Amino acid sequence: MTERITTPFGFASTADEVIAGVDLTGKRAVVTGGAAGIGVETARSLAAAGAEVVLGVRRVAAGEQAAADIAASIGAERVTVRALDLADQDSVRQFVAGWDQPLHILVNNAGIMALPELERTAEGWEMQFATNFMGHFALTVGLHDALAAAGGARVVSVSSSGNLFSPVIFDDLHFAFRPYDPLLAYGQSKSAEALLAVEATRRWAGEGIYSNALNPGAIATGLQKHTGGLKSPKEMHKTPQQGAATSVLLAASPLLDGVGGRYFEDCTEAPVVSERPADYSGVAAYAADPGNAERLWDVAGDLISRGGGTAGR
Repeated sequence: MTERITTPFGFASTADEVIAGVDLTGKRAVVTGGAAGIGVETARSLAAAGAEVVLGVRRVAAGEQAAADIAASIGAERVTVRALDLADQDSVRQFVAGWDQPLHILVNNAGIMALPELERTAEGWEMQFATNFMGHFALTVGLHDALAAAGGARVVSVSSSGNLFSPVIFDDLHFAFRPYDPLLAYGQSKSAEALLAVEATRRWAGEGIYSNALNPGAIATGLQKHTGGLKSPKEMHKTPQQGAATSVLLAASPLLDGVGGRYFEDCTEAPVVSERPADYSGVAAYAADPGNAERLWDVAGDLISRGGGTAGR
């Protein structure tokens, strides 16, 4: 059994603390959903360390305001903005087609949560699965060559404790048969994001590309607009800077060199659990299973091929 990875950082660590002393000059990063919440703090810390950061955002004006705020806070203009709607495969393809440089860091951060009613994309895909997983899958696969050209790249996927609510239901991904449930749909999408890290590492580690997933913790952001805000105890709440810490650790810390296919929370590798803990910690065994990860990659590649997108590599 592989030994779990720990770091000197923990629950209260901030993104700036975990990246202190790291020089990202000459590195390029993409952060999806980087206009608000933990995304903007992830982008801020990476840019402060010297990286050239692109915010892939659905609302370009909000992204430009975030980029301006980051420039003012770090005293340098290292953040630019490109349109990216993860629920729209055409938008993902356009983003990929417009990228022509090596890419060192990809942070799959954007997400939606607990849509109260069943919504579908043009392809008929359930919206949370389509946005949180399918959009990021297509983006990651589409940027493979740019990641490989970096000579050592990292892909970070922001999952959540929501993975403990549902596995990926391969026979009914889009609720054609099951009654729609907002949290089960969210949980399925977050399990899928964790599995993306497992299979990307298996396929691409030989090219120097490593991928990990994470639970950022309980942070009050726009993500909870359909749930009435955070429901967890106040002592479990984090600031956006604390919430971005694990993302930044996985994206840039030398402590994670050569590490992939794992799931982290509070800046340390989380345990794999066989039932849901009372404190919602850990990653479900089904969300870390290599067989599920390989199957999901193949299914997602087929879905995109039939939908006119980029097939799985």
